[in-house]
Amino acid sequence: QVQLVESGGGLVQAGGSLRLSCAASGLTFTGYAMGWFRQAPGKERDFIAAITWNGANTRYADSVKGRFTISRDNAKNTVYLKMNSLKPDDMAVYYCAADNNIGVVPGTNRHDYNYWGQGTQVTVSS
Repeated sequence: QVQLVESGGGLVQAGGSLRLSCAASGLTFTGYAMGWFRQAPGKERDFIAAITWNGANTRYADSVKGRFTISRDNAKNTVYLKMNSLKPDDMAVYYCAADNNIGVVPGTNRHDYNYWGQGTQVTVSS
């Protein structure tokens, strides 16, 4: 079965950096765009970043543009999210997701994503 396993979350001071990883198995990784979403307590799950199946195109939420970078290594079936200049507002559970979209533009709507990981907590102290 399909599994997406996130790692790399943790506690970091404001201004610090983290790199999240998401290892995929049970699917043909290059047949999927990949996305990162986050959910803070009491809030909806919001789009953060997405990348096409081949890594050629990316999209970001305005709130993270210039600070976060999504990338993927298709040889390792892994997608990454490098987060710099972290703020307390970035604190949330971060989820990776897979969308069976091989188009040139990755989706930003969580309802388009087929598979989800269990999430990893990111805590930012001020």
